[in-house]
Amino acid sequence: MVAGIVCDSRAVELGDLFVAVRGQHFNGVVFAKDALARGAVAVVSEDVFPAGFDGAWIQVDDARVTMAVLAATFYADPSRELLVIGTTGTNGKTTTTYLVEGILEEGGISSGRISSVSYRVGHRETVAERTTPESPQLQRLMREMVTEGCRACVMEVSSHALELHRVDTIRFDAALFTNLTVDHLDFHGDMPRYFAAKTQLFHMLADTAPAIINVDDDYGRQLATTVARPVTYAIDGSADITPERIDLSLDGVELNVRTPRGLLHLRSPLLGRNNAYNVLAAAATGTALSLPFRTIERGLGAVDRVPGRMEVVSGASDDVNVLVDFAHTDDALKGLLETTRQFAKGRLITVFGCGGDRDTTKRPLMGAVAARLSDQVLLTSDNPRSEDPASIVKDIEFGLVDNDTPWEVELDREQAIVGAIGNARPGDLVVIAGKGHERHQIIGTSNLPFEDVAVARSALARRRSHSRVG
Repeated sequence: MVAGIVCDSRAVELGDLFVAVRGQHFNGVVFAKDALARGAVAVVSEDVFPAGFDGAWIQVDDARVTMAVLAATFYADPSRELLVIGTTGTNGKTTTTYLVEGILEEGGISSGRISSVSYRVGHRETVAERTTPESPQLQRLMREMVTEGCRACVMEVSSHALELHRVDTIRFDAALFTNLTVDHLDFHGDMPRYFAAKTQLFHMLADTAPAIINVDDDYGRQLATTVARPVTYAIDGSADITPERIDLSLDGVELNVRTPRGLLHLRSPLLGRNNAYNVLAAAATGTALSLPFRTIERGLGAVDRVPGRMEVVSGASDDVNVLVDFAHTDDALKGLLETTRQFAKGRLITVFGCGGDRDTTKRPLMGAVAARLSDQVLLTSDNPRSEDPASIVKDIEFGLVDNDTPWEVELDREQAIVGAIGNARPGDLVVIAGKGHERHQIIGTSNLPFEDVAVARSALARRRSHSRVG
């Protein structure tokens, strides 16, 4: 009897079935003997039975497709017992997922959440290992949600997860598309293939399931023509759900929204135009699922923060403002800086870097955006991984060289944050972008504890202390 489905040989326990999947760098088949030694009852692989292997071997055409089917079968298809809402796109997935969760909870629909920040089952929350986990972990989380009494699951669905069959066999009751901008081209190759990966989520929908789509986005407009039941939203263009009035302030966003069911009055403490899109997306989802307007309005208003998403770190006693955000694409950084520019009483100082072993095309684009919209730029490390941090910064610098905005380099991320806050003038706004909620920095093969929010808070405390001494 099989005790579990596992694709990491290090996690194998007695009785598990080990699925040897192919990764970007390794073929899991090289760990088959290790899995057997740890107690695996059999190995599932695309490769032929290796000479000298002393155990059960099951050869399949596609190990990832097989793993998804095995996991769903092992955990008895929990998505069939939940209202499952998937959110995909480049930017806004996490915030929109939190907002949809807020609406469902307000409506008395107990919900689990799977996001790049954390996985929540009932009252238990764990730090996310990746945006969308591998199919065995995903199916296990959903089964735990059912066991804990959840009636819904709101989840981010990454392009990697779709391409690698992690969400195969899951029944989605609604899917949401936020936007598509340059990202992950190291994996997908080009924008058409990146878009094709995203559209797979909508091909999984039943004809009666709503596809909630941002048609201000060029790719969203394309997508809306291919789905059976589009529910569109937009700020600038024509759509099913659009604001008749929109106010952006330091108190958040306020919208009067026209829907096919009538007028919604929405208030959210989240800041900026990007969050106005996220609020619209969540409201469109609630409308498409026929939830009461009062539930939608209250649910959206109740979500006052999303970790690492335009998160204000400074307080009333600080003479500078500091904000942390996950923005790690040029489009996300543009939206972040355009929003924060409105609230900067002094200079806007941007601290950011770019991840190593990831899409290199966006690096100069992010540099150009930062230079155009900031008063000062401080380039630093993000998660350099196996790349030389200095080489990554050189790529970013190509976007800054033709701009008059002053910029400097401090590769030590902690020192960059501390320096930016310590040297800021009263009234300045320091924006720390790229890592958001993350609790580690990946340098080489090491995952080192590091949190932008914690470092920023410490720097602010030091600044306050020096101010009192002065």
